[in-house]
Amino acid sequence: MKINVLDHQTIDKIAAGEVVERPASVVKELVENAIDSGADAVTVEIKEGGISFIRVTDNGGGIEKTEIRNAFLRHATSKITSAEDLTDLVSLGFRGEALASISAVSMVEAISKTEEDLTGVRYVIEGGMEKELEEIGAPNGTTIIVRNLFYNTLPRKKFLKQPQTEGSYVADLMEHLALSHPQISFHFIVNGQNRFHTSGNRDLKEIIYRIYGKDIAGAIDEIHVQKEDFAINGFLGRPVINRSNRNYELFYINGRFIKSNLLSKALEEGYKEYLMQHKFPFCVLHLTIDTKRIDVNVHPTKMEVRIAGGQEFYERMRDIIYDCLHMREMIPEMTFDKEQGRKDTGRVRNEKESVPEPFEVRRIKQEKEMRKRPESGHAKAAEPAPTAETSETVNRARTKEQPKSVNQVRSAETSENVNKVPAEGKPDRNVVHEPARYAAGGKQAAPLQQMELFDDKLLSEKAREHYEIIGQLFDTYWLISYQNKLLIIDQHAAHEKVKFERFMKQFHAHSIVSQNLNPPVVVTLNGKEKACLLRNMEHFLALGFVIEEFGGNDYALSSVPMDLYGYQEAELFYELLDELSEETGAGTPDGIRMKIATSACKAAVKGNTRISHSEVEALIDELLSLENPYNCPHGRPTIIAMSKYELEKKFKRIVT
Repeated sequence: MKINVLDHQTIDKIAAGEVVERPASVVKELVENAIDSGADAVTVEIKEGGISFIRVTDNGGGIEKTEIRNAFLRHATSKITSAEDLTDLVSLGFRGEALASISAVSMVEAISKTEEDLTGVRYVIEGGMEKELEEIGAPNGTTIIVRNLFYNTLPRKKFLKQPQTEGSYVADLMEHLALSHPQISFHFIVNGQNRFHTSGNRDLKEIIYRIYGKDIAGAIDEIHVQKEDFAINGFLGRPVINRSNRNYELFYINGRFIKSNLLSKALEEGYKEYLMQHKFPFCVLHLTIDTKRIDVNVHPTKMEVRIAGGQEFYERMRDIIYDCLHMREMIPEMTFDKEQGRKDTGRVRNEKESVPEPFEVRRIKQEKEMRKRPESGHAKAAEPAPTAETSETVNRARTKEQPKSVNQVRSAETSENVNKVPAEGKPDRNVVHEPARYAAGGKQAAPLQQMELFDDKLLSEKAREHYEIIGQLFDTYWLISYQNKLLIIDQHAAHEKVKFERFMKQFHAHSIVSQNLNPPVVVTLNGKEKACLLRNMEHFLALGFVIEEFGGNDYALSSVPMDLYGYQEAELFYELLDELSEETGAGTPDGIRMKIATSACKAAVKGNTRISHSEVEALIDELLSLENPYNCPHGRPTIIAMSKYELEKKFKRIVT
């Protein structure tokens, strides 16, 4: 077999395939370079989803005239100098492949100027081949324009999706980048329309508000945890904010957006008691970890990392999330005013900004003039260079365009978010509570809003003394009056939670009480079920089952846990066995926990069942004694609250 030595152009195109997957990959590499250059303002503009046009402009350090050619060579970078630097990376880019890979499969124009130089440089490279190099007037920083992506690699281009879809990938990426560096002003333009513009004022919550809307921004809690070897800062969404996928789980390590199964699992374990199955929380978490403890050189996308001591880090992360969530009440606030919510639901798009950046004015004007002229040679591909700008002009423009802070916006949009204790006799307008703040070590740094209102928690022994049980609704829900609140308890979810916690306490203390069955319940198992039973017999014994061979494939249930007695013991046994037979989580503590939860659910009092006043009194007393009384083992709420103010609004006693 003959061995062929490939030419450089083929090598570059193959290598580019690992780095440049789609337009979003190009934007990611260019924006990361802009961030690494020290820029505090970055503009990204795309057309046709980034397939035909991408422009990234920054006000960073720029590229020296003598280095502009080297910047487009493969494995050329200013980020590292040797292999030893890979163990202590502080920059987002480090491979030295971005510009070389992009220029190999597109038409690239680069305009750059350093602060020390009087003039800038314009460099044009197409398909890896240099076309133009000239001095030019330009502002400090770098502008890179990428046109006709994959124009010379048609097999790759045909696998791109529709421009709208590709544009959505870029938009998603820009949102992640904006959240990763709140100190940088990001301006994102799509087909000439402004998508969003962040102020760069370091207010992470403001960016969350601009991207995800008021509903999410009003239901997040700030977290600040400082440990000896790492720190966590950001926001945790309350359980009421949940999604059916992990797209809203956003993690950043040392400013780098990453996807980590380890962190996702730790987060979800911390939320486990608050969310239903197959629901995932919202979070924006910035982790600061010693660079020597992480390896970012895992994948060409640089979105995967390895963390030293992964299992230990997972457990610590899980415990931190769990502790932070347990420091506040998680009673969902019920509201009738859905119209107001719909106005602000969804992501904020197409913000109006009338004044373009000063260094864009001439470029836009000349670009329009060029469209009117006949095309010739490469003249069409090269846009006129932007004019020079002074830092004073830039700052003046930024100040003019700087958006209001999230608190200013929220206070202007709604009167419900009032962070004051209402005067006596006036309705409670505090529908959206200010988030709790957690200090170092997960300790609460500021009192919760509800605690300011009532001087104690809604679910506490002190508050319990003032509960007035009104009655049972639909034979399922119990209505309780407490000050200016109406509490609604789901008797099934509450009883399920009580039985679960009681069962778990006995399980961990190895003190589960069994109830003898007379006569024993006989179950017939197939080969797979029998093997599973024998493999997990110790778990069944720990749960309080006494199981004996009855001949052949038959087994006799002589005893079952006391709390499960009388609730179709055979059916419960089969369900436990089926769950344990699944490959995922079989025999693990987590798997067993869920089986107990399932059993507790089956044994709990059902809806549409009448129970007495004394029974609900005992149920409430035991519920309040739990560490987490807010959710059943499956994540459903046990209790919700409705304010007097919301009711009075509905009856038009209050006009807003």
